[in-house]
Amino acid sequence: MTTALIDYDSGNLHSAQKAFERMAAEAGAGPIIVTGDPDVVARADRIVLPGDGAFPHCRAQLYAQTGLAEAITEAVITRAVPFFGICVGMQMLATTGHEYEETPGFGWIAGDIRRITPADPALKVPHMGWNDLVIDHPHPVLEGIATGEHAYFVHSYAMEVANPVERLAHVDYAGDITAIVGRDNIIGTQFHPEKSQAAGLRMIGNFLRWMP
Repeated sequence: MTTALIDYDSGNLHSAQKAFERMAAEAGAGPIIVTGDPDVVARADRIVLPGDGAFPHCRAQLYAQTGLAEAITEAVITRAVPFFGICVGMQMLATTGHEYEETPGFGWIAGDIRRITPADPALKVPHMGWNDLVIDHPHPVLEGIATGEHAYFVHSYAMEVANPVERLAHVDYAGDITAIVGRDNIIGTQFHPEKSQAAGLRMIGNFLRWMP
């Protein structure tokens, strides 16, 4: 079993690679392959899409790689390969992003990516640092993770989910901010699980064992 960690020149993959390799070794889940090769993605048993920076830039970078976005879509939607989106990789699951300009996402989780607007002006944007998860719906990837677990966030935009059932967890930052989304074989986290210590590593391990 192989897991493809997508490299499309959108962020430093080192910490994510190390975290997934560590948990794959513990789970006996096979190799973690860092790749931007559509042929490798097409053969992968699991796909992880990270992303740092602005939504339009990340999407443009992904689609600039010939055949890569199409290979991801074919694997996830047609073959039902388990998929994990991280940070902007999770945001790209949405219908539309509204950062700088209106930008289409994959449309796999209905919703919009909009700027965080805390009611309290003392709260800074970006939302950066540790926050407590509130679990909204159970999910196999969240096994062993309870409300109150800490996760590490760095973002200025967040997903407004159209279907509440597809929002698996949120955090409070002067209002609800979507933290985890998912449906079928797809899951995504706004936070960085590879930087979220025990809870994040548990999620990664659960994902590598998950059989949707």
